[in-house]
Parts: sequence; C-alpha cells; structure tokens
Amino acid sequence: MMCVRARPLFSSPLSLAFSPTKHSPPNHLRLPLSSSSSSRRSLSAAAMSSSSTPQIIEHIVLFKVKPETDSSKIASMMNGLNGLVSLSQVIHISAAPLHRVRSSPSAFTHVLHSRYGSKEDLNAYAAHPYHVRVVKESVLPICDDVMAVDWVADRVPGTLAPPPGSAAKLTFLRLKENLAGDAKSEIVDVIKGLSEKLPGIDQITVGENFSPARAKGFSIASIAFFKDLGELETVDVQTELVNVEKEKVREYVDSTIVVEFVVPSGLVSGL
Repeated sequence: MMCVRARPLFSSPLSLAFSPTKHSPPNHLRLPLSSSSSSRRSLSAAAMSSSSTPQIIEHIVLFKVKPETDSSKIASMMNGLNGLVSLSQVIHISAAPLHRVRSSPSAFTHVLHSRYGSKEDLNAYAAHPYHVRVVKESVLPICDDVMAVDWVADRVPGTLAPPPGSAAKLTFLRLKENLAGDAKSEIVDVIKGLSEKLPGIDQITVGENFSPARAKGFSIASIAFFKDLGELETVDVQTELVNVEKEKVREYVDSTIVVEFVVPSGLVSGL
C-alpha cells in the first residue's frame, strides 16, 4: 500500500500513551464500547460462518521509524493505528514498539498486528478513508521502511484478541529458490507442532503469505503468543529443543526475520 489512494500501505507490520490525537476516529465511526463490541462479535461470527471452514486473516506490518523522529510523532502514529479498531472490519488490532529484534535484514522499530474474518474485510479496512488518512499523515512521513505480510491462519485461535501484556514472537521465512513442492508444507507442519512441544505458547498460527508485493520475498509467516515476557523467555531458554526444530527446516531457508513485541495496554478490543 505504498500508494495512498487505491493501494494503501497496509493492504493485500516504550510505553506510549494512547490519548486522543487529530487522528482519532471521526464521530460517525465512534460507537459506545458495548455497541462496538457487540457489532464486531456479530460481524466476525457471520464472517467465520460464511463458509464451511471458519478462518482468520492475520495481517502484520513492520515499520522502520526514522531515527531522528520526535517521540510525539511516533506516539501519534501509534495512537492513529490503534484507533483503527473502530473500523467494523477489524476483529483485533495492536500497534506497538518492538521489544526485541532477534533477526532481521532491516532495523525495524514498530509493528502492527491485526485480525479479520476474511480477505474481503482486510481489503475493505485497507481502503477505508480513515485508514488511508492515518497512513498518509502519520506513518509515511516518519518511516524509512515498511513491509507487510498477510496469511490465512491455519487455525482459529481460541482468543482472537490477545490481552494486554501478552508477548508475541513473529517469524518470517524467505525460502531458497527452486524448492520441491512439498517443502512449504513441511515447514508449516514443523511450526504448527511447536505448540505441543513448547507448552508456554498460548496460541500460534502459521501460513503462506498471500500479499507478495510488500513482503520483500518472505513467503511463510507465524505469530506465537505467550502470557507475558517471562513465559516467552522460558521458552527461549529451551535452546536444545528449539534448535532441533530449526534443524528440520534449515536447508530450505534463505533468510529470517524474528521480532518480539508486547500487546500494549489501553486498547479497545474488537471482541
């Protein structure tokens, strides 16, 4: 979505105060909390029952904020992005600074994670004038680099809106060229199995990216949520088990991005 008109930046990725800014949702988008939550509950239920196979669309945007950017402008970007929860298509949205970058070819600083009931909902969100305005006024002027990845989750998470304080680990894989056709399936299966082998994981989804234009060649993505940073660290120290799983797919992988963030407080969930 580098074009702000028809292809917004996020179409198909500290403690900051989320106080109202000039990017707060316009009045016609403001709903009482009970009404907003009820509306989205009905919307997501309808979306996930519209086919015989329920689905959740994961949408991730990574941002590299210019190093000289004033903190007030960064806060404005975070407030504007988190305010997009008011849009009816959004089941969950969370924008936050990165807690840690474990592996990345680019020095990303912030992340947005959101969930939708269908690809159509994601497209409607991306084209919405309020979203386009936030991108044009608060994101593009202060970012050096942006990448986005979208995938159909392999399962519908038990908790669609991870609670504040949850820690998340994002993993993007760029695969080597000319791999056998079953290589991607093998990688996805290995990642799926992590939730059984690493009990500290509250939920994990994985899938193939369906928005290649902004993904910098990364074709498989996953997001794992933990109760908090302590639980994430507990899993990370299990290096022997983690390395065994990595070794199963190492020969297929050309490059990785692994980043972590904490779901911020002060958010209004869509569900």
